[in-house]
Amino acid sequence: MWAMTYEAAHGAGPEGTEEGRRLTTREAAELLGVKPETVYAYVSRGQLSSRRSPGGRGSTFDPAEVERLAGRTSRRETSATAGDLAFRTAITLIEPDGYYFRGVDATALARRYGYEAVAEWIWTGELRPEARFTAPPESLAAARRVGAALPTHSSSTDRLRAAVAAAAAVDPLRFDLSPQGVLDSARSLIPTLVGALPVAGAQADPEAGEGCSLAGLLWRRLAGTPADAASLAVLDTALALLADHDLAASTLAARVAASAHAHPYAVVSAGLGVLEGPLHGAASGLAHRMLSEVVDRGSAAPVVADHLRTGRRVPGLGHRLYSGEDPRARLLFSMLAEVPRAAPALAAARDVVATTARHAPLHANVDLALAVLSVAYDMPSEAGETVFAVSRTAGWIAHALEEYGERPLRMRPRGQYTGPRPPRPLPEPVREPPRAPSVPVSAPSGRVTR
Repeated sequence: MWAMTYEAAHGAGPEGTEEGRRLTTREAAELLGVKPETVYAYVSRGQLSSRRSPGGRGSTFDPAEVERLAGRTSRRETSATAGDLAFRTAITLIEPDGYYFRGVDATALARRYGYEAVAEWIWTGELRPEARFTAPPESLAAARRVGAALPTHSSSTDRLRAAVAAAAAVDPLRFDLSPQGVLDSARSLIPTLVGALPVAGAQADPEAGEGCSLAGLLWRRLAGTPADAASLAVLDTALALLADHDLAASTLAARVAASAHAHPYAVVSAGLGVLEGPLHGAASGLAHRMLSEVVDRGSAAPVVADHLRTGRRVPGLGHRLYSGEDPRARLLFSMLAEVPRAAPALAAARDVVATTARHAPLHANVDLALAVLSVAYDMPSEAGETVFAVSRTAGWIAHALEEYGERPLRMRPRGQYTGPRPPRPLPEPVREPPRAPSVPVSAPSGRVTR
């Protein structure tokens, strides 16, 4: 249908080129039924490719690619009108220009209160500014023993997943799904996750819960140098901002686990498993590596050009839920502007946004803001993912609390079978070709090894 619409409006066939006529941004937007800004958002997410116009102004698009995307979006709209599964939630509301935790501006909460207080707010609807989470000694010891057994090259997400399993194993009350039982598990699990990560550099590490905020404990795992008050405030605010963001992919997985009445540790494990995907939590690592290259090369132009030349999206830009700048990035950038050490990385991030704007009007998202912090303090590239995972654990618990109150196992969609119709005869066994006999190898001692 879309192909017919395009041909009827513009005519088919080549117009002086081998590839035929390409669509302007306006024409692509009309076929997709969206604004031109949304077309560039599709480009940033890798759903659509573009080329510069011959005159150097604007972009052009392959009609066939636009038609395929239009067909997919049309099917999604039809599915939505038919009634997609919806979740009642009182935790987070996302609007085009901001988001809200239980009706309160999330950025205002995060600016004024620390992560623990914001977590308590989204869990209970009660604000507890002095809240501090404490890791039980037996839970922390078990998580650290498991972490010590992992290979040295293990990622922080590997260590967090292992720590969750270890903490669950030593908690005999993990199957208590009452609100108080779930909250007790959450308040002990989150500091256990942080305490199980290795300390960076030669910093001293106070035991989790001894009057130190979660942000202070996490800083020692991310940076090799102590934090000043302004930098620590940025990390604490980032944790609070990322605590929840409605039904992101990892949160949906957490709710599915909770629907089966999995205990809170299993819910968090489900969320971590999805978060590790390259299209979710790992996005901040890509932004870190890009920003490091911009700082090293002194300009965003060659770095952005390399991404566009190879067909890669520029990381840290664009968000499907916000029409302008990600409000989380906006707040973090304003705080980072007060940190002298962050000045070079912050200038590089602004250079990336300005340079990319010549190709597509995309705004910075929270991954780019996290990259400024991690690059400024020589943190590992996965630091942003670690912050994201630790922070979002609060959101997964909040959604689990809601889901435990719903009808169990309500998320049971039916598959649309596309295989051969039965009945079919039993298949014939596959006959493997005979293998050549293995040749014994003599060890230096004269023994035979295989």
